[in-house]
Amino acid sequence: MSSNTTELAALDRSYRRTIYLWGNLTMAACLILATAVPFYLFFTVDVDVQVSQIVTAFIAVAAVYGVFWVVEPVTYFPILGPAGMYQAFMIGNIANKLLPSAIVAQSTIGALPGTKKASFAATAAICGAAVIHVVSMLVLVGLLGTWLVSITPDEITLIAQLYILPAILGGVTVQLIATLKQVRATIIALVISAVVILAIVPVTPPIMKSFAVAIAVIATIIATWFLRDRTEERRRAGAAAQGSAAGSSTPPGAAGGRDDDSTT
Repeated sequence: MSSNTTELAALDRSYRRTIYLWGNLTMAACLILATAVPFYLFFTVDVDVQVSQIVTAFIAVAAVYGVFWVVEPVTYFPILGPAGMYQAFMIGNIANKLLPSAIVAQSTIGALPGTKKASFAATAAICGAAVIHVVSMLVLVGLLGTWLVSITPDEITLIAQLYILPAILGGVTVQLIATLKQVRATIIALVISAVVILAIVPVTPPIMKSFAVAIAVIATIIATWFLRDRTEERRRAGAAAQGSAAGSSTPPGAAGGRDDDSTT
């Protein structure tokens, strides 16, 4: 039994290393393909673009969006897991589509973020969201898009352009609040966001507007951590300890049928 366990553990490590390697190679290949056309044009076509202009443009974009390169992976990873992170950043629309789908799926089956069960749920939810998105785009945009635009009055189109994004984000926010049912964290997030947007941004230099979301997210994470419900945390820790004790007392032959929901 011990030798079989050792062999299974070795196979599992080998499988993980293989997946990690091919995942990184795939990501690198996608990065090269996504950025190949501008580099191809720059080096092969007589385009009047200087390196200094490219650097200036990159700095301008990084000043606005660079903070999200750090904030998004840090905040998404505990919920999505490794596989979900790979899928999410390849598909896009994370905050308004994939992340809510993963959270609802985890909440529905009672999976705690950071566990293997939650990671699997996030992966399945992202697959489902991507399929629904592609099918709806093919039907509503690819097949019926031109017809729907032609019969839609201009007034409705203008209103939709103004309010569609707030409507989507507002609906997603309400859905997450209702699904997670974390009143304390919700109140903290709303208060900090209001303070940042209504009190800090108006009295600071204009560049602070670009970092408002990052400041609100980081401040919310820190405040929620220090003001979290430690009673609930101890209860979960006790339940996990009891589950571990029960698992260790399980006969070796019966251990294979137990659901492994350990942290990743």
